[in-house]
Amino acid sequence: MRASRNLAVIFSLLIAGAIARAQQDPMYTMYMWNTLSVNPGYAGSSDLLTITGLARQQWAGLDGAPSTQTLTLHSPLRNNSLGVGLSVVHDEVGPINNTLLFADFAYRIRVTQNARLAFGLKAGVDLFHADLASVPGTDANDPLFQQNIGSNAKPNFGFGVYYWSHKGYLGISAPKLMQHDLLGVDDGTVTVNAITQKRHYFVTGGYVFTLSPAVKFRPSFLVKAVDGAPLGIDLTANFLLAERLWIGAAYRNEDSMAGILAYNITQQFRAGYSYDFTLSPLKTQQSGSHELMLQYDFRFNKEKTLSPRYF
Repeated sequence: MRASRNLAVIFSLLIAGAIARAQQDPMYTMYMWNTLSVNPGYAGSSDLLTITGLARQQWAGLDGAPSTQTLTLHSPLRNNSLGVGLSVVHDEVGPINNTLLFADFAYRIRVTQNARLAFGLKAGVDLFHADLASVPGTDANDPLFQQNIGSNAKPNFGFGVYYWSHKGYLGISAPKLMQHDLLGVDDGTVTVNAITQKRHYFVTGGYVFTLSPAVKFRPSFLVKAVDGAPLGIDLTANFLLAERLWIGAAYRNEDSMAGILAYNITQQFRAGYSYDFTLSPLKTQQSGSHELMLQYDFRFNKEKTLSPRYF
């Protein structure tokens, strides 16, 4: 009975965390600067070698709250029809650690003089680990919680289609098509699959409007569909002032509102920060979510690249 109660407690904690985050995959407020993590068709779209680092601390002040670090790099190849990239994501929620290592490939077709269409593939491995022995409030003599469960590698692959021009973009993707049982526990009588990896579908888009010589307006959106979770919708409005300063706001349905601030330190280097104000019942238990972004473009041939970049 004690083992059953402990199982119920830990499974409730893990499942609640997964559902609150729309099933395992990390969320980002500054997704418009982190497109490669959800759509491999984005690889090489900037016609530059671009490196982006992003760190997010969700629900600050809440023990075991989600923490995510992402590093992506991507570039076109010499023939200009292919783009390649690399995505590394480390995600931690309570006793669960998940590291994703993925390679990205995109085949690009010129649709018009200023627009292209890319078909992308993503392939890699999901390194999953659950340290149940670290969960507080359990019986130290219970052998069930004197072990680490998980520590295994799950291969996966995905696809994406990405269309973009100088002023706008639209993408659809499913970055992880395979659905694995990530965590299962056998208490001697029954095996329980506490977390099953769900397939996520993303639709992203955005456009840049010139309001004046010194002001541009860039609305964007991200829609996420997952089996067993409500449809996730992010709506974002950013203003670019004097081609340097980004000021914006975002809304995530039934979850949060956010403020966004980014600055183009040079034509190659930009930094951004966002702060989320939680709208869910968790708002009384934590102090919001923080996200930091750093991005650098390596410009080897300035004549063939656009400056500044809008997405």
